[in-house]
Amino acid sequence: MPKISISEQARQKAREDLEKRGQSAKDFALLHDLSPSTVYAVLSGQSQCRRGEAHRAAVLLGVKQGVIEQ
Repeated sequence: MPKISISEQARQKAREDLEKRGQSAKDFALLHDLSPSTVYAVLSGQSQCRRGEAHRAAVLLGVKQGVIEQ
């Protein structure tokens, strides 16, 4: 499986998009039923966002293309 990393530019754009909406990372997390610490980890680059909640957060934030199973 190829290693796909999320660029710092994508993370920065997600942070800027949240700021434009006047939404904190915690607000975003609660709105999407995510753990705030997971959203912070995705935005800071501490998470690889490969599966589970981190993958879901990355897709919802727009930093990663992917499918979210409902």
